[in-house]
Amino acid sequence: MNKKFTQDEKDWIFDSWKQGLGFSDIAKIIDSKPGTIFTILRDSGGIKPKPRKPSQSHLTLSEREEIRAGLSAKKSIRAIAAELARSPSTILREILRNRGRRYYKAVDANNRAKREAKRSKRCRLEENAELRSMVLSRLEAKWSPEQISGWLKMEMNHRSDLQISAETIYKTIYYRARSALHHSLAQHLRRSHSLRQSKKHLRKGERGTSNIVNGLSIHERSEDADKRNNLVHWEGDLVSGSGNSHIATLVDRKSRYTVILKLAGKDADSVNRALIKAFTRFPHKMRKSLTWDRGMELAKHASFTKETGVPVYFCDPQSPWQRGTNENTNSLLRQYFPKKTCLRKHTQKRLNQVANELNARPRKTLNFNTPKCIIDRGIALTS
Repeated sequence: MNKKFTQDEKDWIFDSWKQGLGFSDIAKIIDSKPGTIFTILRDSGGIKPKPRKPSQSHLTLSEREEIRAGLSAKKSIRAIAAELARSPSTILREILRNRGRRYYKAVDANNRAKREAKRSKRCRLEENAELRSMVLSRLEAKWSPEQISGWLKMEMNHRSDLQISAETIYKTIYYRARSALHHSLAQHLRRSHSLRQSKKHLRKGERGTSNIVNGLSIHERSEDADKRNNLVHWEGDLVSGSGNSHIATLVDRKSRYTVILKLAGKDADSVNRALIKAFTRFPHKMRKSLTWDRGMELAKHASFTKETGVPVYFCDPQSPWQRGTNENTNSLLRQYFPKKTCLRKHTQKRLNQVANELNARPRKTLNFNTPKCIIDRGIALTS
């Protein structure tokens, strides 16, 4: 038989989930099953519901008992209202919605009021069809809720009715009682979880390190590149799929402009050819530096630098935060290319389409400008 949880226990479950504990950990502590914990969290999408408190303006059970007694004594509506210091219209509506003077029962009326209070209230996106349409279309274009909220603030600042917070969008997606945005839209988010996960959840470590011969350390990189003062200092990495398929990503540190490259393989020769081909197509002003991790796919970095004139800097072992821009971009790409799917079937044309979509998205870090706008403006100024 499933255990019934008190409200305090449910609150603890939500608080523990927010702190990063998993279903199994919570279940062990509270002597339950992981599936039961998931069920409790699921209906609100992992978001802790706000406690409901009856309004002071609502009738209490004792007041309803007074109404029942007054009706039994055949008092008028106005007389009952005067005794309770309530408006006569309040008393009349209470009686009419609960079977009238003859059949009014205080306990039944109070239970009905409790049931009504538990019904989910209409959210902002249910009440505003225009706002819902704008949010929905951009979610389907894989914009994040934060990007949507920021874009609306910038582009629709004259319309207060078309403003919405990122948190409200997340809650509308994950809170299953809300029908404005179906929870299946979570598949368009960067991380399509079934529940709203805490930032404190642990993630797997990075892949193993290797030895790069004569590689420049990231600590030798220029201050301009470190502080993102100038455009086209690139970060690069591989994104892997099933069947030993891979693509390469290049991201400008300042503008977040993204280039995606199709690869014949992840071996050093294949990666080197793809990078040389891409960089030699760039204008010279877009070839300042490249930062990579210590994977052996860039073992031929000296050949790449000789052909393109672009120095390559290597991160410290197991330090993915030193290429944070690229790591973030790769997680965006998983919306288009989920894990365990083959990347070999995608043409360079398709990869270019995905890159164009990413470069047309407003970014919070760019004050909700787009990467394409930033890099186009920057290159034009240096022409």
